[in-house]
Amino acid sequence: MPHPPSAVLLTAADCRLCEHARKILQRVSAEHPLDLSTISLDSPEGQRLATAHNVLFAPGLLLDGVMFSYGRVSERKLRRALSRLDATFNPQEVTQ
Repeated sequence: MPHPPSAVLLTAADCRLCEHARKILQRVSAEHPLDLSTISLDSPEGQRLATAHNVLFAPGLLLDGVMFSYGRVSERKLRRALSRLDATFNPQEVTQ
């Protein structure tokens, strides 16, 4: 069975844009299932991902391992991207 898209949020301490991104992801995930994880940019994994995906500042958002955005997350742009990904993921689909 297909899995929901993964979303990785790269965050920093005391980051208002990170809180904004968390709220957007919470709202959007009610309609679009997500496998969401949050990683601090201060961690080795966060630094590795930021370098690999050219995240210039927090928050960084990866969808299915691909850079989606950094800085202020656009809810409209995120919903459009997830709608496209939803076309390949159908939680109602039953594999035989």
